[in-house]
Amino acid sequence: MAIAWQYYTLKIVSFIVCRMPYSWILGIGKFLGRIYYLVAVRQRERALRQAQESLGLSAEKTEQIIRLSFINLAQSFLEISYTPALTKKNIQQYIEIENKHYLEQAVSKGIGVAVLTGHIGNWEWLGAGLSHYGFRVASIVKRQPNDQYMRILTEIREQAGIECYTRGTAELVSAVKALKKGRMLGFLTDQDAGPDGMFVDFLGKMASTYTGVAVFSQRFEIPVVPVFIIRRPEGGHKIVVGPPVEIEPSGNQENDIKNMVIKTTQIVESAIRQYPEEWLWFQKRWNTKWEGEKA
Repeated sequence: MAIAWQYYTLKIVSFIVCRMPYSWILGIGKFLGRIYYLVAVRQRERALRQAQESLGLSAEKTEQIIRLSFINLAQSFLEISYTPALTKKNIQQYIEIENKHYLEQAVSKGIGVAVLTGHIGNWEWLGAGLSHYGFRVASIVKRQPNDQYMRILTEIREQAGIECYTRGTAELVSAVKALKKGRMLGFLTDQDAGPDGMFVDFLGKMASTYTGVAVFSQRFEIPVVPVFIIRRPEGGHKIVVGPPVEIEPSGNQENDIKNMVIKTTQIVESAIRQYPEEWLWFQKRWNTKWEGEKA
């Protein structure tokens, strides 16, 4: 039997955090992030190495970026616990949207929207923010190693108005179902896709990349809109929406999917270069080794 005490502990943490001033959450998160940077040796060293290789910056500048990324992650963890305190009435205090009209135009087509994003900023608040702004959001939920953590996370998402589908054998069916309902479906494309992914250049190195957003956009003619969430210097967040991603049809769907994967990857890469301290640098993005063209 699963250890239910973990779930209830997280519920209590969320209850306490939701009653704190938001400024306290940011302050505590900053302190925890600094501690996390010091004690998480493997993640820190991997993040420093990958950032320096990808960005080509000095060791001092790279360290500054990674310190901030650890602080961002710690603040995001507390903010996720604070999500139940977000409402349609107060959402503008915490999250603003730039270029919202791109999403509104895509939604007006009534065929669903593929949201292109990545592990940048507080990506959990991206879905919650869009939902509280009135957009119908769905999520393919990746199963977590800890079932109790997954339980509370799914509960928080659903409370924020996000329709959740569990990733698994019926993932494709769930995604199609959500899009046919006119939902926005987020695709985080910046993780290692394993041996079945498509290898494209990402931050200067070939990386196995998920093709889901490209496949859906080409086969179901779903608009793809890049959307990222970044921290504001004064606190809170800003959701930045870009124009829909389009490619010139070649008449060859396989080739079009490849070109879409390349283009969407470049968009995510550009966001990371613009906001490097917001990305999850210690993830094993290049874990699957490229074996050259034969791959």
